[in-house]
Amino acid sequence: MRVLGVDPGLTRCGVGVVDGAPGRPLTLVEAGVIRTPADADLPLRLLAIETELEQWIARHRPDVVAVERVFSQHNTMTVIGTAQAAGVTMLVAARHRLPVHQHTPSEVKAAITGSGRADKAQIGVMVTRVLKLTESPKPADAADAVALAVCHMWRGAGQARVAAALDRARRGTPGSRIGSPRPADPADPAHPADPGLPSPGERGPREHRRGA
Repeated sequence: MRVLGVDPGLTRCGVGVVDGAPGRPLTLVEAGVIRTPADADLPLRLLAIETELEQWIARHRPDVVAVERVFSQHNTMTVIGTAQAAGVTMLVAARHRLPVHQHTPSEVKAAITGSGRADKAQIGVMVTRVLKLTESPKPADAADAVALAVCHMWRGAGQARVAAALDRARRGTPGSRIGSPRPADPADPAHPADPGLPSPGERGPREHRRGA
């Protein structure tokens, strides 16, 4: 599986691509940052992010996109810009029919370092160790994007399987064991009635005798 991780931001939007599978060694394909000038008009900055993300997807053809879930901070303007960049990311992914999964910063930190309160330096160290790199991706936004991809590789794949199983159960799709058991079909030898229950022909006379 190939995951494109995106740490959204207007000035610096971190991007990282990781190959691998849960339980197997992971490989860093590429990491970098999409930059836009702080003094440029907002529509042009968003367009620049969209254009470069298109190039990343065309170059690496990921199977899934992992984006940091925007959460409230004291700096409202920073949150708005981050949300706008995240929205552009999801738009580009949808255009290519790629599934998008969001992970909170605490979730990513816990997955990578074991602590939801880890700082950027600790994330960089663990990303370097997990991917067996000589140094952490630079700048920190790139390392955060790679951490997002690793987090989804470890956690998101399992969550997606559980969600798919639940969806199959709700829809009654064959292959799911979740939900009510299949009712017995007396005409089907592969699904006989419970031998501990009386057959329809036996229940009638017994009920008749009780009413006598």
